[in-house]
Amino acid sequence: MKKYGVEIVDRPKIKPIKEFDLSGVKGEKIIKSLTEKILIRHEKAFKRLQGM
Repeated sequence: MKKYGVEIVDRPKIKPIKEFDLSGVKGEKIIKSLTEKILIRHEKAFKRLQGM
């Protein structure tokens, strides 16, 4: 990496501090929006699986 002038730096591991509460109306909205994104992103794969 020194050939390119880049130095490797050890980074501290970042621990997740936020926990999602998926119960209730707010959690339902989060799950619904993520599901819609997944369906849109993998539309072709789901169509292929549907035809099997």
